[in-house]
Amino acid sequence: MSSERVQDEGSEQQKSKGAAYGTEAVGRRLSKPHGRTKDEHLLTAPSAEEEAPFMHTDPWRVLRIMGEFVAGFDDLAQLGPAVTIFGSARSREDDPMYQNAVTTARLLGQKGFAIITGGGPGIMKAGNQGAYEAGAVSVGLGIELPFEQGINEFVTLPLEFRYFFARKTMFLKYAQGYVIFPGGFGTMDELMESLTLIQTGKVQNFPVVLFGSAYWSGLLDWMNSTMLEQEKISPGDLELFHLTDDPEEVVEIILSSFEKRNGGERRRKEEAAREGVREAYRREEPI
Repeated sequence: MSSERVQDEGSEQQKSKGAAYGTEAVGRRLSKPHGRTKDEHLLTAPSAEEEAPFMHTDPWRVLRIMGEFVAGFDDLAQLGPAVTIFGSARSREDDPMYQNAVTTARLLGQKGFAIITGGGPGIMKAGNQGAYEAGAVSVGLGIELPFEQGINEFVTLPLEFRYFFARKTMFLKYAQGYVIFPGGFGTMDELMESLTLIQTGKVQNFPVVLFGSAYWSGLLDWMNSTMLEQEKISPGDLELFHLTDDPEEVVEIILSSFEKRNGGERRRKEEAAREGVREAYRREEPI
């Protein structure tokens, strides 16, 4: 077959295809759209009275969640060493725990640590106040709530979140440890989550300091007499946290862990707790 014939046949095939595509395209163009086109939907501004329904769909929420993570990572990536302080939003300024939180945060700030809190009142405000007084970075991770709360005046780096789990990630990811003052359900949530993450090896060499022995002693007694007694936890799990009433001791614990980031007593205790978890799972394996 000559090259001229191949070219002619190829040309005819292209013409045939083009005609078919053209007919189909013309058919589509001639058909009347049902309602508004996609472009029209995209380019039409919603009226003041009209609520954009797409903002309440799960795909849109996924983008908003991703945006919160990106904003948090972007703002905190250069934060440097930091400690997160938790405690009750209901603590007043004349509460001794408020003053202890101010002192603890100030001492940590003087050692070069940024202070991260939830940015609200009570112990959160005390932590930010101590950081502010020390000239340290004072981070407030606010959360959208049904009632008005806002960011306290001692925060120098504010971030706002809609989603608790995005906010909780920032509390943990950028901290070298937790200091937990007396608080309610939210404080308990952060305490138990941190212990679970340490116990399961999700975070390493992460000190958790409970401040206020009178407040925490009942919980610790119950852990020993009930959880440990009924073998719901291992003895090593009770060594995952420290208990103190002294701001200076808090600083010593945090510094000791920070300076021995790749080893030391803290790592040994955490590994002992993880071995207890592994042993529990081994008992469940089929023989």
